[in-house]
Amino acid sequence: MRRHLAVFLKAPRLGQVKTRLAAGIGAAAALRFHRATAAMLIRRVARDRRWRTTLWLSPRDALRQRDVPCPALPRYEQGRGDLGRRMARVFRLLPPGPVVLVGTDVPALGPAQIAAAFDRLRAHDAVFGPARDGGYWLVGLKGHLRRRPPFDGVRWSTRHALSDTTARLRRARWALIDPLDDIDTPADYRRHRAQSKSR
Repeated sequence: MRRHLAVFLKAPRLGQVKTRLAAGIGAAAALRFHRATAAMLIRRVARDRRWRTTLWLSPRDALRQRDVPCPALPRYEQGRGDLGRRMARVFRLLPPGPVVLVGTDVPALGPAQIAAAFDRLRAHDAVFGPARDGGYWLVGLKGHLRRRPPFDGVRWSTRHALSDTTARLRRARWALIDPLDDIDTPADYRRHRAQSKSR
């Protein structure tokens, strides 16, 4: 069955993206970071033929927005509800096959991590890319978990997000790939900038 990569993307609009980051570096700088990171990630992964890439946008009218990266990619709306409900919708709607879902705020994310996640799904029902803050930047599901994703009751945007999710996988086999940093706060951004300069 075909592999599916779903990329969650919030439309690049001033004052409406990376709000926690914007509190420390300003709305314009946060928008530039969001736009550049999203465009770089989507270019990296969309050309890979090992999976089919789709964009899942919010808010709803973003489907008509012209400055979204890679306009040739299929676009869908995320729908309503909290993060868990919107992610669950993606897993239920895509055609049969393993699905990996990522966001766009992890600068180090690329095809190698996506391929590793799909590789884990050969022997597991779920896979996660853990973040150091207790959340996760990647989730992959297959089989029955696509129909009943383990997202109900998860405390999103907290250090409990990953543990809450895996606690709902009582009889499922799940795996982790290597941790990466997502950039949500000014401290995350400063660390990312320092690491980029040292390379």
